[in-house]
Amino acid sequence: MHFERGVELIGRGDYFDAHEELELAWRAAPAAERDFYQGLVHVAVAWYQAGRGNRVGCERQLEKARRRLEPYAPAHRGLDVAALLAQVDAAAARVAGGSLALEPATVPRAG
Repeated sequence: MHFERGVELIGRGDYFDAHEELELAWRAAPAAERDFYQGLVHVAVAWYQAGRGNRVGCERQLEKARRRLEPYAPAHRGLDVAALLAQVDAAAARVAGGSLALEPATVPRAG
């Protein structure tokens, strides 16, 4: 429930609330799944930090998101993790270029 709601909130651009929901999913997850959920938390927080103008915070969260999610590519729990990682990489390149004007994050479904 928290997982689905968190993904939905990311898609709506409500990154703070998405982070809250996904953190609940992460805390309840079995150990083998925690990095996946934590990676999604990092995605939500990265976009939230970009919206707040926090470049360093955004960069760090994008790095953590990539590290946590990469082992779950190309797909996991019905999500297209590879496509999400492409968004993370595009966001990281934009931030490295000096802009925090990120394209809205989405969490694409696999298939």
